[in-house]
Amino acid sequence: MSAETSAYGLWGLVIVNSAIFILFAYSFFKPRTTRDWRSFGAFSAFLLALFTEMYGFPLTIYFLSGWLQSRFPGIDWFSHDAGHLLEMMFGWKANPHFGPFHLLSLVLIGGGFVLIAAAWRVLHAAQQRGALATTGPYAHMRHPQYVGFILVLLGFLAQWPTLLTLAMFPVLLVMYVKLAKSEERAAIAEFGEAYLHYMAHVPAFIPRPGRFFGGGTTPGRAAPH
Repeated sequence: MSAETSAYGLWGLVIVNSAIFILFAYSFFKPRTTRDWRSFGAFSAFLLALFTEMYGFPLTIYFLSGWLQSRFPGIDWFSHDAGHLLEMMFGWKANPHFGPFHLLSLVLIGGGFVLIAAAWRVLHAAQQRGALATTGPYAHMRHPQYVGFILVLLGFLAQWPTLLTLAMFPVLLVMYVKLAKSEERAAIAEFGEAYLHYMAHVPAFIPRPGRFFGGGTTPGRAAPH
């Protein structure tokens, strides 16, 4: 291994970065139910696995080192920059921190957290009024906080893909979809026609382009995440 391997084994950075992102996400998601904690725990495990490979131990690089060295010679795959696998494999000649995949990741991560924060403000205000959250992000999708988390996950995968996080990503997607459906069943049972009307006009995860120029939906009580 090269002298740049000192970029790994930085377990303090693993702990600090994991704690920052997990606490930041917690401050907006605020899990309450067992389902909430389960999904948030899986999200936290994804971040911990990511930062462990980013700063602690590069398991994916070790596992793929033989193939990487033969397929992409001339790259020190045990340097920290080489952990930006997509930048390296596509042969960008710039600092990977300024490469297209890294810049895309910053947009996705930043956009995801902005969406989570915006959705939480609308949801919290609606809960305080006892109304259905239908403005802001909730005017375009029924589960903006989950969409925000998915954008964050995609951003981290674009920036620093690992075998473990790639395996965890579809599991998290399934968890969020199941959680959303479970919450909607509970909302229908509690709010009846008001929520059914909301469901009929607002998609679950992918907003309709035309809705960005429209307003909210029928008022009611607070919506799920």
